[in-house]
Amino acid sequence: MSVLYPLIRPALFRIDPERAHGLSLKALKLAKPSRTPKPLPGLAVRVAGIDFPNPVGMAAGYDKDAEAPDALLGLGFGFTEVGSITPLPQAGNPKPRLFRLVEDRAVINRMGFNNGGAEAALTRIKARAGRPGVLGINIGANKDSPDRIADYAKMAALMAPHASYLAVNISSPNTPGLRALQDESALTGLLDAVIEARDTVCGEAAPPVFLKVAPDLEPADIDAIARIAIDKALGALIVSNTTISRPPLASPHAGETGGLSGAPLRDLAQQRLRDFRKATGGTVPLVGVGGIANADDAWARIRAGASLVQLYSAMVYEGPGIARAICKGLVDLMRRDGFTTLAEAVGTE
Repeated sequence: MSVLYPLIRPALFRIDPERAHGLSLKALKLAKPSRTPKPLPGLAVRVAGIDFPNPVGMAAGYDKDAEAPDALLGLGFGFTEVGSITPLPQAGNPKPRLFRLVEDRAVINRMGFNNGGAEAALTRIKARAGRPGVLGINIGANKDSPDRIADYAKMAALMAPHASYLAVNISSPNTPGLRALQDESALTGLLDAVIEARDTVCGEAAPPVFLKVAPDLEPADIDAIARIAIDKALGALIVSNTTISRPPLASPHAGETGGLSGAPLRDLAQQRLRDFRKATGGTVPLVGVGGIANADDAWARIRAGASLVQLYSAMVYEGPGIARAICKGLVDLMRRDGFTTLAEAVGTE
């Protein structure tokens, strides 16, 4: 499939993006399951008490309903993050809501947390109990919820027993008012509720909590989030989500509303990672996301302070072999720069 993808891509790009996304998930579900990746020399890394066989993960948004986590791990990803999952099913925003910006190697989406809800996802997640692999579960709140913090707490209680880590997503630009939860006071209350719910059901076996933040933050916001992350002993900060900003773009879809991801996000996401590295003093692990399409991009993020990286949009353009290709390239780059382990390189920019 990886070898054939450049031949298949032109035909795939003639299909509506959301339909093509659905077809790719179906193909993964039908494929013969592959083994999860074995730790690669030097690339295995321990973050928040979790052993990752390699640092390259599938970001949330691709497998929203936990339909194919094991198939994604079989493609060579060191971990996969399903969701965002909300307590109740919701249809999301009106279609069309997903756009390929081919000229820019980018994507704009305004999906709006479309998913089948917690009950359906939990059934699938429970069915894979005992299988190997690092599975993050990204949790969100329903758009029309009267109490979004209660939604996050409910999701934490439901999903924590089955997650390698919980990812609290307050940074999607496509649910009105959601990013307001990044405000210092609101974020403190939210994380307190999530941690309490997690600890109540899991006790000492509780998985770490990762927080996913937006790239469109002011310096004061970054400092406040960093202080809270340290105070709450978060497992990691995921930096970052899609951006509502618009750098110069060539695609006719450039004016579409929604979050921009892919190559044009790379520089902004890289800078935000540097900002959070500085603000946390390296005391909170960072996951670099946004515009990562090859080993050089991933290596730059690691040297800037990321212990792990994630991608999604780049797979649209590069195909299903991207995780293995990046891992191979990282081994070469690590040796070139004189490092024996990835952990040694983190933050050495």
